[in-house]
Amino acid sequence: MKQYATFLFLMSLIIIDSLMAGIAFLLSYYLRLQTEYVNIPPVSAYSGMLLVHVVVVVVVFFLYRLYHRERSLSSLDQFYAIFGAASVGILIAIAISTFFFKNQLDYPRLMMVYTWLLTILLTSFGRLFQARFQRALQARGWAEERILIVGAGEIGRMVWQKIHRSPTLGYKVAGFVDDEIEANTVQDVPVLGRTDILSKLIEQYQINEVIIALPEASHHEILKIVGKCDRAKIAIKVFPNVFQIMAHEVSIGDLGGLPLLTVRDIALRGWRLTVKRLVDVAGSAFALVFLSPAMMLLAVLIKLDSAGAVFFTQERMGLDGNPFMMLKFRSMRPNAEAESGAVWTTENDNRRTRLGTFIRKYSIDEFPQLVNVLLGEMSLVGPRPERPVFVEQFKQIIPRYMDRHREKAGMTGWAQVNGLRGNTSIIERTKYDLWYIENWSLALDFRIMLRTVVSILTDRNAY
Repeated sequence: MKQYATFLFLMSLIIIDSLMAGIAFLLSYYLRLQTEYVNIPPVSAYSGMLLVHVVVVVVVFFLYRLYHRERSLSSLDQFYAIFGAASVGILIAIAISTFFFKNQLDYPRLMMVYTWLLTILLTSFGRLFQARFQRALQARGWAEERILIVGAGEIGRMVWQKIHRSPTLGYKVAGFVDDEIEANTVQDVPVLGRTDILSKLIEQYQINEVIIALPEASHHEILKIVGKCDRAKIAIKVFPNVFQIMAHEVSIGDLGGLPLLTVRDIALRGWRLTVKRLVDVAGSAFALVFLSPAMMLLAVLIKLDSAGAVFFTQERMGLDGNPFMMLKFRSMRPNAEAESGAVWTTENDNRRTRLGTFIRKYSIDEFPQLVNVLLGEMSLVGPRPERPVFVEQFKQIIPRYMDRHREKAGMTGWAQVNGLRGNTSIIERTKYDLWYIENWSLALDFRIMLRTVVSILTDRNAY
């Protein structure tokens, strides 16, 4: 049964989508019965429209590649994809129904709206249920994908940790391949050999996917590794070095017949900056009013828990490298850095207070930064601000590090929702920050904010 799991998962998706689309249509019909006081034909008369609706939705989902679902696709990303596909599908279904059932049945606008909204909601719910069931089976070995990681360095180990922490994705790392590391194992994962025997290892270990985790490798080296995988029918993924590729949108133009790539700078400027600021003001003001009772209670608890001030202020570097004082609820004992100096917080840090351990775990200590956002010193979304002492260190060793200060610092960011929080690689965090800056959109900001809420409620990996 397990070897046919991939096919069964696909068929279950098609069946659930069809069922949910059909239920959405029927519910729309009955909602119309409750809201319109006119003579409406019986539901059986709409069977043709129902069939058109279901078939078109499934076909459009297929064309939108929603049946080629990535294992690591988040529920939020899937909702965005369903929203677009279902919207197009409804329009096509209405057009086809109007053509075939013209002068036979009515298809009122209110029922169209009901069908559109319910199709999006119900198919999203159905796919969420199916995804949880599928991941539970994948964690037990169903449709297992065997992975080979090329590169046992920092990035390769980070890829392995991501896979190791997500057993529900159904990935199993067979081992590392590396030309430089002589050890037999890295983090209890075997180093199987060098890249010159890559094709042999793929066949020997029945590998389904190769991940090349060598971001500093040259194009020639990567192509050479890819070439060794050509004979095998496997997926190949390359961890990119964002410093060596352009993250901007690119269009092709010409100069008197000479082809040129035009990079469109979409960093925040003009009206985009105004829109983002309006969202920051509205969001921070609403959050401060909504959270004010909880924040007042927390202030009292902090005073009762330990001696010292309620708030902790610390100099951070923001837009254009200008310093500002960032607000937080105090979570450590007073003068915590008197002996150690400026250091990052570590897991199980003994400088934390009892209440501080709790509020840091759930990122509650960050709530006062809403005041920084309201004052215009920070944004709801952006690169996380660092202390000037660390900025001075990082800018000396990390290319383009200061580019992350082209925009306001944020309470949360693209790096944070992708697991790069706390004492993680600053190089990788910088890559994510630069990608966000160069690919900003309002939809991306809302997506990051939603993922932040989900991460706080589920992961709780802050310290």
